[in-house]
Amino acid sequence: MTTPDTTYPVLVVLDDSPHGGIPTTAAELIGAASTIGAPVVLATSAAGDNDALASKLGALGATRVLIADAAADAAAGSAGNDGTSIVDAADAAFDTVRPAAVIIAHSINGRDVAGRLAARRRLALCVDAVGVRRDDEGVIVDHSVYGGNYTSVSAATHSAPVITVRQGGIEHRAAATQASVETLAVEPSGRRAATVTSTEPLVQTSSRPDLRTADKVVAGGRAMGSEDKFEEITGSLADALGAAVGASRAAVDAGYIDHTHQVGQTGVVVSPQLYIALGISGAIQHLAGMQTAGTIVAINTDADSPIFEIADFGIVGDVFEVVPQLIDAIDSRK
Repeated sequence: MTTPDTTYPVLVVLDDSPHGGIPTTAAELIGAASTIGAPVVLATSAAGDNDALASKLGALGATRVLIADAAADAAAGSAGNDGTSIVDAADAAFDTVRPAAVIIAHSINGRDVAGRLAARRRLALCVDAVGVRRDDEGVIVDHSVYGGNYTSVSAATHSAPVITVRQGGIEHRAAATQASVETLAVEPSGRRAATVTSTEPLVQTSSRPDLRTADKVVAGGRAMGSEDKFEEITGSLADALGAAVGASRAAVDAGYIDHTHQVGQTGVVVSPQLYIALGISGAIQHLAGMQTAGTIVAINTDADSPIFEIADFGIVGDVFEVVPQLIDAIDSRK
């Protein structure tokens, strides 16, 4: 275990977990925080043994764990579902920690909490980060833009920035530490907000890996031609590799697969170790959702497709001829 510099604390606000567990983004957020200081983790949905939770988060690199007072959520009532109680907890944690930066996941809930916290405390907001670092003047944030063709840089030199981190965008992981744990008293702000009367979790029935967190993704485009062919080609290759299934917006708009599988600027952003694009031309909106993948393989009949510009390996050919041969080759090696 290492002993990080605790004079430069960085507040990490974890995504709310319905069962009080550790979200899958925790290791990446703590890793990002450790590149600029000592990670101090705020857990707002802890359940059970706080010491055990602190031990798990310490193994991920947290130096200190704050557990939001459960009484605050109870006082917030059903309105707590709108994220106000999390913002209240983050606000209280900011006063306690006085961090150099705040790190939050670039998820639906994370973006909401980040924006509201930044507005409440009048802090700089840096979104969709793929890199964070600091120099003598402050915290610097990298953003991948224009389909990964450029990197823009933002810096906050006058205050602690609130930073949302793209899932899969930062590979660095923190060394394990011995984390302390304490309860954080949170006073409900009573601020006006919408009331969420009920929620229903989305039940995933697929046996395939989750698209957002999968190590391997096979994505199909409009060239599949139909829903049946999409499953026959894209789905079969994904199953042979144990990969998740993704799709271009064109394939989703054509009705080949549900929109939850859409990869791109208006869909899911992924960063797997392996990304295989089948019949996808590579529109800039699609590239924005997958250009940080470790290895990119593209198969397309058009040699001039933009997807080949970022692909590590490319095959100019018909997916209906190439993919069955790939599947046979994979199966022969099992």
